[in-house]
Amino acid sequence: MPFSFFVLLLLFLSGVSSSEPKLNAKYYHKSCPNLERIMQDVVTTKQINNPTTAAGTLRLFVHDCMVDGCDASVLISSNAFNTAERDADINLSLPGDAFDLVIRAKTSLELNCPGVVSCADILAMATRDLITMVGGPYYEVQMGRKDGLISQASRVEGNLPRVNMTIDQLIAFFAAKGFNIQEMVALSGGHTIGFSHCNEFSDRIFNFSSASDVDPALNPKFAAALKKVCANFQTDKGMSAFNDVMTPNKFDNMYYQNLPRGLGLLRSDHVLVTDPRTKPFVELYATNYKEFFTDFSRAMEKLSLLDIKTGQEGEVRHRCDSFNNIKT
Repeated sequence: MPFSFFVLLLLFLSGVSSSEPKLNAKYYHKSCPNLERIMQDVVTTKQINNPTTAAGTLRLFVHDCMVDGCDASVLISSNAFNTAERDADINLSLPGDAFDLVIRAKTSLELNCPGVVSCADILAMATRDLITMVGGPYYEVQMGRKDGLISQASRVEGNLPRVNMTIDQLIAFFAAKGFNIQEMVALSGGHTIGFSHCNEFSDRIFNFSSASDVDPALNPKFAAALKKVCANFQTDKGMSAFNDVMTPNKFDNMYYQNLPRGLGLLRSDHVLVTDPRTKPFVELYATNYKEFFTDFSRAMEKLSLLDIKTGQEGEVRHRCDSFNNIKT
């Protein structure tokens, strides 16, 4: 009899633990009713003052989600005991405006509803709001993520795509994260806004091969302009170029129209239009922005749920750049 009772108790406790609040769009409806208004105010002010914030925040969000899930681990600052994600080599170029936006939003929310809204949810919501603000689609963001308890630079390598990956490597990388080829191409459309530093594409415009100094796949005039912009990139690490040279600050489908014209900036952009597995989607999105917006929205909704933390798996940080308890 005691054994049967013990089994029933375990089943009951199991049921309790599995009934942790699930994500939903109105998660903070009662606990922080002014969330949307506060976020809109912070996001609008930041984007108006710093127009590159939208692209930077989208990049920050992707880098966060791809490494251990969408848990704001990329926001943690390193300390004497730990080198955090943001100090991994590939994350050193993440824009300060994106970090600043999350900090501003968190500060405002803590004054209104302290200890309620997670940094992970702030980053997910800010990304959506900024994409919409610069002309992109509105998509629903499920809320209720907890902030992660681990942030280590050593966990980054292999969990973010590299600009020099082959198409086979890119497809395999996204497949390992649960994304199919069409979702990969749709997410790549995020490059319709923002910029890349010269060292990310310098191998396409300087000493490309023994036969050509420049990648022949690049539009010649585009390549010549890039060479001028990046002439001193080895000494000035901040030199950069727009990912979409035609409409760099507008979220549209121009990115896909640029690719067959030789205006794809990164090698990982160009390969999308040369492979038969990805080219049909590039052509679809280039001619039909509604299809792109629909598929991008679905892919972003899926990305925003990647390996999220809920319940006791995480916490709601008091500050987005540090754990509530020092990790050693």
